[in-house]
Amino acid sequence: METYQLRDGLIVPKVGFGTYKLNGLAGVNTMVQALSNGYRLLDSAFNYENEGAVGEAVRRSEVPRSEIVVASKLPGRHHAYDEAITTIQESLLRAGLDYYDLYLIHWPNPLEDRYVEAWQALIDAQRFGLVRSIGVSNFLPEHLDRLEQETGVLPVINQVELHPFFNQEEQRAYNAQRGILTQDWSPLGRASEILSNEVLSEIAHKYGRNVGQIILRWEIQLDTMPIPKASSTMRQLGNLDIFDFALTDEEMAIINGLSKPDGRLKNQNPAEYQEF
Repeated sequence: METYQLRDGLIVPKVGFGTYKLNGLAGVNTMVQALSNGYRLLDSAFNYENEGAVGEAVRRSEVPRSEIVVASKLPGRHHAYDEAITTIQESLLRAGLDYYDLYLIHWPNPLEDRYVEAWQALIDAQRFGLVRSIGVSNFLPEHLDRLEQETGVLPVINQVELHPFFNQEEQRAYNAQRGILTQDWSPLGRASEILSNEVLSEIAHKYGRNVGQIILRWEIQLDTMPIPKASSTMRQLGNLDIFDFALTDEEMAIINGLSKPDGRLKNQNPAEYQEF
């Protein structure tokens, strides 16, 4: 597994593992299997209601805790400073962990306008030793500018919707200029028509790969971190089998050409979308 080094020094893998809808003992087993198959980052959230399963997977895995990056996210309903601190503590209690490696604000919820307050709570949670690194999810440049202006601290990661139909070119450039790693949710397009796209299928045929592997390789070469979810061992291993080939500049440009200004799959524009 190749890695990135975040601005604060934390080492993270170039491909993480998404845990959305992996709940209960079945979810635990899937995550243990993923760790056994080589994944080293588990991405969760308070709202996924599976932090307990994530913690249990970490305990059951033969991989040492020190080698696993465990991430979770603060929900919009708890952006108030005191609530945010308590929620992070509750996240740890749910997981049965002493610390999170990475903790994010899930959505900025700009209409509520408390994300700066929430960010100050994450800064302090890091200072208290509850989390090692802090970041955000679905933050636009205007939100990130405000965090820096009002707290002097920028996140090390910004997790955003990113796939071939929405390549986030401007957001990626903004993040890179400020030393923020772009992390990709829904990297395979939620199993949409992206996976049957003819252009991607032709490139996949050339390399003897599947379309998902081509997409993940493209995302790696964009210097981002995809976090695909997969339940079967075959798919889990396949999603990691992307480090022994490289797409050409022309192929990268062709895939980038699939991106659309309105390419969000569910119209979740962080400028107005709210999630609690």
